Amino acid sequence: MIEDLKHLRNKIDAIDDELLELINTRAQLAQEVGRQKSGAVYRPERESQIFTRLQQHNHGPLSQIQIQQLFTEIISACRALEDPFTVAYLGPEGTFSEEAVNKRFGKAVNALPSRSIDEVFRQVESGTANFGVIPVENSTEGAVGRTMDLLLQTPLLICGELELAIHQCLMAKQVDLSKIRKIYSHPQSFAQCHSWLIENLHHLQGIECINAASNADAARLAANDEHAAAIASKKAAEVFGLMLCACNIQDNSNNTTRFLIIGSQAVAPSGRDKTSLVMATSNRPGAVHELLAPLARHQVSMTRLESRPSRANLWDYVFFVDIEGHQQDENVALALQSLRHNATFFKLLGSYPLA
Repeated sequence: MIEDLKHLRNKIDAIDDELLELINTRAQLAQEVGRQKSGAVYRPERESQIFTRLQQHNHGPLSQIQIQQLFTEIISACRALEDPFTVAYLGPEGTFSEEAVNKRFGKAVNALPSRSIDEVFRQVESGTANFGVIPVENSTEGAVGRTMDLLLQTPLLICGELELAIHQCLMAKQVDLSKIRKIYSHPQSFAQCHSWLIENLHHLQGIECINAASNADAARLAANDEHAAAIASKKAAEVFGLMLCACNIQDNSNNTTRFLIIGSQAVAPSGRDKTSLVMATSNRPGAVHELLAPLARHQVSMTRLESRPSRANLWDYVFFVDIEGHQQDENVALALQSLRHNATFFKLLGSYPLA
């Protein structure tokens, strides 16, 4: 038995040595690619193709999620050897936005916390950050209005997207809920946990719910008050030294937030893409039907349609639309040409790999 175990461990050691050599060889090749190419170090379409191929070739026992996590960090480390870049996100440390940065870019990236979604846009627009990660919609609470308003104004493009499962936790300096007099959190998180709060804290009268700029900022505020709690992530509890009073308090167990990656570069086709745009049309009967008709005519599937006030005139609206395919695909290009012609306002937000 001991000899068998020693033999297995020796085989693992040999494989580890081989993996080490192969990973370093990959890193050297990545450096050579960096020397020969010009332009962006981050290529979303290329990384999407790598993950798709790896998942197709993966036969276990590691899951597809584990394979993606493993290779995200390998790619992140190799990419950093080419040219480390900066990604802005809604901070401080411990937000779900930071989790989204780590999930997409790995740990070998310069993560830049920002005080607001507006500041994330400014950091990227000014060149202080190469990319930004911003929340755009939640499966429970819908669109993040501020993000959509800023997408309408910015010269930046959408370079990618990712989905993050959101697990909300109640945390405080102590676990005695009878001492809680106020709860800090982001408005979206309050909404995502509304039923749980009513059901579990109904016996506590006069609890004040106070909006914070982010969940991590809520945890920071709660850390300075014995009678305060916060709704945030487990990471935020670790960062700010809080105790977990309850975990997974979101009302929907499948609670997920979709994040966008914004930057200044256009993204080439990956083979599995999405295109986002925003449009407006005149306020008359049948106008919206006429506006969207080219999508059906050119067999382009629309996956999302959302209206927002245009902020230009009273009761004027713009329509945010997501469609399947890349703007360089022939049928998508033809549909976009017709949409431009039909719309009174048209802005292409970007084509990028599907999450």
